[in-house]
Amino acid sequence: MTNIYQDFPILNQRVNDEDLVYLDNAATTQKPQAVIDALEAYYLHDNANIHRGVHTLANRATEAYERTRDKVQAFINAAQREEIIFTKGTTQGLNWIARSFADKVLEAGDEILISPIEHHSNLIPWQEAAKRNQAKLRYLEMNQEGVWTAEDLKEAISDRTKILAISHVSNVLGSAQDIQALAQVIHDNQGYIVVDGAQGAAHLPVDVQALDCDFYCFSAHKVYGPTGVGVLYGKRELLEDMEPLEYGGEMITLVQRESSTWAELPYKFEGGTQNIAGVVAFSAALDWIESVGGMAAIADHEKELTRYAMAALADYEAVAIYGSADPDHHHGVISFNLAGVHPHDLATGLDQLGVAVRAGHHCAQVLMRELCQGATARASFAYYNTKADVDRLVSALKEVEEFFTDGFI
Repeated sequence: MTNIYQDFPILNQRVNDEDLVYLDNAATTQKPQAVIDALEAYYLHDNANIHRGVHTLANRATEAYERTRDKVQAFINAAQREEIIFTKGTTQGLNWIARSFADKVLEAGDEILISPIEHHSNLIPWQEAAKRNQAKLRYLEMNQEGVWTAEDLKEAISDRTKILAISHVSNVLGSAQDIQALAQVIHDNQGYIVVDGAQGAAHLPVDVQALDCDFYCFSAHKVYGPTGVGVLYGKRELLEDMEPLEYGGEMITLVQRESSTWAELPYKFEGGTQNIAGVVAFSAALDWIESVGGMAAIADHEKELTRYAMAALADYEAVAIYGSADPDHHHGVISFNLAGVHPHDLATGLDQLGVAVRAGHHCAQVLMRELCQGATARASFAYYNTKADVDRLVSALKEVEEFFTDGFI
């Protein structure tokens, strides 16, 4: 952790005449210099299209792109590299599954089960899948922790439950599901589990084989990589049966006048020119994660910070924290409100003091209704955050409260 800010140029600036404290990492993490350098190096030295040229630049670009696939396979411990499909983000991956996979396995009267804490990206696609297939969308019953056990799932499913779609870690509450236990229940019921891993991959080590999930989607930009790159992991036998949703160059083996034959995995899902530079730079992000001790080290650091922050905020009577009272259940994400101050006003006031947090419904309006809140503020941590950042947050909260208590000047 020594001089970690030196790895992140954007953090070494002042905002509104204050040193920047960036606590909006659940929205996106900042990028280490190595990722920025990788983007620049690609465009300076290797820029070419992949999988279709025989010249040196094309070969170098293709090799770099495919090396990233191998690193992602290792990052989540997928069984085969063919199970790693590059997307533009978690949202696209979940939409592809809800369209290409769900439309194949759902029949009229089947059930899709989701939780009430889902991000819209893991909710709306299933609403639409249910409509298309005359299936029923059902919700797990809300609880304060935002965690559902295997027993909870056994009580909720029926013999028509075909798909469980659930987030690994909530982007609002920070709560984490025991995916392995849930997967066993849904598999025993002859169903499938689809995991929104946008926050899971950002805050926890992920082993998809141990989790035994059927699908797992996440975004590079939440794990120190560039925007516009995501990963769709799926078990090979399921991906083999899925149809591609985007047609064009490089996703075919044969095109005739009336029909075409798709390429093998993973390429049948990667039609057209991909975000090659972004994928190559994501490789540098994965290398950086490994250099600091991997996701286990990042998770340990964020756990320590979350404990420190929850303890500090617990002593602050004006602050209400949502979710579990146990900091170890928040996984680097704390949603809260300050009494008498609207979350958007709170976030604006914090920004004036150099502290960046998120305010709003966090793309989880169903959860906000469960919490009886229109919005919350959210502080979320990354490896580069420190206890000093938490101290700045608490100090700034008190300044904002004082401002609104005393009235506008």
